[in-house]
Amino acid sequence: MSDVYAEPTTGAGPAVPSALARYTTLRLGGPAGRLETATSTEEIVQKVQDAQRRDDQVLILAGGSNVVVGDAGFPGTVVLVRSRGLRVVAEDADTVTVRVEAGEPWDDLVATTVANGWSGLECLSGIPGSAGATPIQNVGAYGQEVAEIITGVEVYDRRDGRVDRIDAADCGFAYRSSIFKYSDRWVVLTVDFRLHRSPLSGPVRYAELARALGVEVGDRVPLADARATVLRLRAGKGMVLDAADPDTWSVGSFFTNPVLDREAYELLRERAADLGEPPSWPCPGDMVKVSAAWLIDKAGFGKGHPGPEGTAISSKHTLALTNHSGTASTAALVALAREIRDGVHARFGVPLHPEPVLVNCQI
Repeated sequence: MSDVYAEPTTGAGPAVPSALARYTTLRLGGPAGRLETATSTEEIVQKVQDAQRRDDQVLILAGGSNVVVGDAGFPGTVVLVRSRGLRVVAEDADTVTVRVEAGEPWDDLVATTVANGWSGLECLSGIPGSAGATPIQNVGAYGQEVAEIITGVEVYDRRDGRVDRIDAADCGFAYRSSIFKYSDRWVVLTVDFRLHRSPLSGPVRYAELARALGVEVGDRVPLADARATVLRLRAGKGMVLDAADPDTWSVGSFFTNPVLDREAYELLRERAADLGEPPSWPCPGDMVKVSAAWLIDKAGFGKGHPGPEGTAISSKHTLALTNHSGTASTAALVALAREIRDGVHARFGVPLHPEPVLVNCQI
């Protein structure tokens, strides 16, 4: 992920404004009022406290892979989280719990767990960003999500001014959400993951992954095979960062899969009767999750659909909106997102909601 951002100069002098486009996978975003780098949990807390004393707004930014920053940038202090490392904090014959620094690059962590024979993260290979971001949106892919293996999150509580630990049961994990996602109260410092000691993956739950592995849903495969196959599938969809591939200059999936109640789902089926059955999955509470990619495509926004200023839907995946030209503005990307959202709603009556965090911009 070092190809996505360059480190700012740090030292005794004051921080200087810098375009946040350098620090996001979309390569978009205006200047920061003040830019600080924190390389440890203590520095993260200190820099947030310093900003609060200056009465600055604070934006915490790590891998920059799930954020859309407006062209006006962010007027307050941006703290770049660059803490690194992990350590074992508990273990028994069957499991090992690792405490991971918030700034640890996510895929580096996954690679380490696979190499050590620790099962639980292998299907989350190739996801850009940092470990500290994963509980915020309850990162998930190919049948795994971090809520299943997180035991707790160490945070700085900006309201109470203290470092605290929030157990997983109190994190409010839901589909691509948590108590952290829409609140600036907590700053994630470290995350604890409980993994299984096993050379095999967890049961393969995702049909596409099972087909690619040549196994049945529910089977287990060697960890390295699961990781390699997930990386190959993600790369084929432009979902693995590549400095030479504009299709990867995105935030990954821009919209979440809509979760509909039964009545809304039946109305969708009626409106889509000429297109076949919408891909869907049952959810608790008689709810139904529907494929956003299918809705977007069937509403007339296929792969490669162009937007203003060289923005476009990825040529590899309809859920990824890209700064394909490398010279677009956030306003242009937002305009493309609105076009897609409004087109899907007009065609199917289903609202789409953005997955990334929007900073100083709105869809």
